[in-house]
Amino acid sequence: MKQIYLFFALICICRSYSSAQSLNPDPIRVEFENAKKLRDYFYGFSLYDLDSNRFIMGINEDKHFAPASNTKVFTLFTVLKTLGDSIPGIHYVEKGDSLIFWGTGDPTFLHNRLDTKKVFDFLKGTPKKLYFIEPAPTQEPFYRNGWSIEDYNEYYQPEISTFPIYGNVVTFRASADRLLATPAEFQQNLSLVSDTTAKFSIMRNFENNLFTYNHTYIPRNYVNEKPFRYSNELMVKLLSDSLHREVTIIGQPASIKDVKTIYSARTVDILRQMMLPSDNFLAEQFQMLAAREKFGSFQTQRLRTYFQDEYFDLFSDKIQLYDGSGLSTYNKVTPRSMIEVLLLINEMVSNRNELEYLFPVGGVSGTLKTAYKLDQGQPFVWAKTGTINGVHNQSGFIRTRTGRNLVFSFMNTNYLGSSTPVRREIVKIVTFIRENY
Repeated sequence: MKQIYLFFALICICRSYSSAQSLNPDPIRVEFENAKKLRDYFYGFSLYDLDSNRFIMGINEDKHFAPASNTKVFTLFTVLKTLGDSIPGIHYVEKGDSLIFWGTGDPTFLHNRLDTKKVFDFLKGTPKKLYFIEPAPTQEPFYRNGWSIEDYNEYYQPEISTFPIYGNVVTFRASADRLLATPAEFQQNLSLVSDTTAKFSIMRNFENNLFTYNHTYIPRNYVNEKPFRYSNELMVKLLSDSLHREVTIIGQPASIKDVKTIYSARTVDILRQMMLPSDNFLAEQFQMLAAREKFGSFQTQRLRTYFQDEYFDLFSDKIQLYDGSGLSTYNKVTPRSMIEVLLLINEMVSNRNELEYLFPVGGVSGTLKTAYKLDQGQPFVWAKTGTINGVHNQSGFIRTRTGRNLVFSFMNTNYLGSSTPVRREIVKIVTFIRENY
């Protein structure tokens, strides 16, 4: 902790925006002044030089913005500080002919893109009877404060749980002239409605797992994911169906000793999957994993409070975080605080290739694949995007043509319509910095 205080003390000392050692920010300011589109909404910008260890310039850098998925940068830091190299998939104990297991919050189990099958093969292969410990009552809601309740039907907002399965979504696929559900358990819950006026869609009843689709042409190669209502009973049913063997729910034992763990996937690989496509479900489940690792229980608000007290209160500006994904509109950070958490991550991940592995790459991968063009055949920006209604942000790292390494945060809010024009302005200015320094 002493090192963290020294680290932020150094940042405070170096907060001057003019230095002979640093690049001249005046041409960048001219670019901002000439960007007419920026006059239509509120924005903030902060730029830091890693080579001279000081802030270069700022515009509204101390003003608060909704970070949207830039929140995942804070979750990335939390996970790097909390979890080890591998994600704990399940904890278990063995008693006679019984194997008793419980969840860790691991999001990869039977996930259609991320499952390593390590936990599945272990449960499938054991000769012992399987017993699942029902989680103790928790104050963890399946949604976080500030989420849009009307988005319950959208793939990007699955329910949070202690033992996720199939990513807590149903996958619907077109097959000839019908829809097929995975897991197959939900096929019986799918029905047709007579509406022929609307575009083809699938809807779930908010209160249960009844799905309907409208009476129109099913698009060829149609694939979509819909969150399901989670319960321990449903999870065990899906697990039993997948393993083709009985799994029994039991209550909390009086005491548990000799606990063992099966690990599922490399932490860094799943973090990359959280960051590049900006996966909200992975972000929230990572907070569940980190809370259990830190406190032995699923208390994510306690986790956020701990990191606020231990690290984020040392930032130049106060921030507030209510979730791990950025779906909550209650989250508030500043461009300068985004720089400071990125600096913490940069200190932790000293290998540049490993650091860049965790961020979308402009012109190459993730949410920045189509945003930027390569310059001289090389990528030059590694950054996390964040977009919700009226909000679009980018925060990350720039490598200039002369080899300088910079950290930036560009946050925008209160605009109408598409985020595309806003993104173009960010790309224009970041590209200018790349080409001229």
